[in-house]
Amino acid sequence: MKFTKMHGISNDYIYINCMEVTPERLSELSIEMSDRHTGVGGDGIILICPSEVADFKMRIFNADGSEAKMCGNGSRCVGKYVYDYGLTDKNVVTLETLAGIKTLHLHVNKGKVDSVTVDMGEPVTSVREIPVIYNNEMMVNAPVDTSCGVVEMTAVSMGNPHGVVFVDSLDNVDVHGLGRELEIHPMWPDRANIEFAQINSPSEITMRVWERGSGETMACGTGACATAVAAALTGRTGDRVTVHLLGGDLEIYRNPDDSHIYMTGGATTVFEGVYERQS
Repeated sequence: MKFTKMHGISNDYIYINCMEVTPERLSELSIEMSDRHTGVGGDGIILICPSEVADFKMRIFNADGSEAKMCGNGSRCVGKYVYDYGLTDKNVVTLETLAGIKTLHLHVNKGKVDSVTVDMGEPVTSVREIPVIYNNEMMVNAPVDTSCGVVEMTAVSMGNPHGVVFVDSLDNVDVHGLGRELEIHPMWPDRANIEFAQINSPSEITMRVWERGSGETMACGTGACATAVAAALTGRTGDRVTVHLLGGDLEIYRNPDDSHIYMTGGATTVFEGVYERQS
C-alpha cells in the first residue's frame, strides 16, 4: 500500500490516497502504521477519499485507532497533497469532513503548495453542542478540580471538543499528567483535546496541546483555533493572533462579519513509501 508522510508544523500523519480503493480495518491500520518503532510513525492516518458533496473527503484516525472528526493541520496537508499530486488544479478546494465542509485556499509557490488557509467555520460554544457537561449555556473560565488543584477551563468546539486552560507560565504545567487527566474527565462525554496556553501579548499566544487519542503532539490546528477563540472570549486577545506551538506557528483570524475562524500555516511532504501490513 502506497503512502505519503506529511506534517503541518510537525503534526505528522500518514496520508493514503483512497480515491479508488480504501483499505480495510482502518482502526487497526492506524494503530499499526502510527507506531514510531514498528510502523511508519505518526499521530495517525488520514484518508483522501472521493466525495459526493465536496471536491474531496478526509477521514482521520488517531494513533490509538479512534476516528476524529476534524484536524486543522491535516486538512492543510490534504490541500497540498491533492494539488501537488495532480488530483486538482484548483487553488480553492472544498473538503468534506465529519465536522462539515471546509474550504481550503491553497498558496502555490513554484508549482507546489507551501501554505494553506483553511476556513474552519464558526466555533461552537454551546455546552450541549460541544458537548461538555456544565450547568450554564457556555463554559468560560469555569473552575475544574484536578489532582494538581483547581484550574479554570473554557470549552470550545472546532468540530471536535477542546478544553482551554490559560496559565501564567507553561514551564510550570505537567502537560502529560494533567492533559491525560482532563482528557478523560467525566464532564466530556466523548473525551476532549486539552490546550494549555500562555498569553504573551494581545496578539500572541504560546500553547501546548494534549490530543485525545494521540497524547501530546507538536501542534494542533483545531486546538490553536479553539485557544484563539477562548482567548478572545475571555478578553485576553483580539481577533487576530499568532499561536506558537512546539512545531511552529499558526496565524488565526476571526472574521467579525461572519464569525468564521481562518487558520493559515505550512504543509510539508516528508517522504513517500510502500507499506506492507503486519496483520
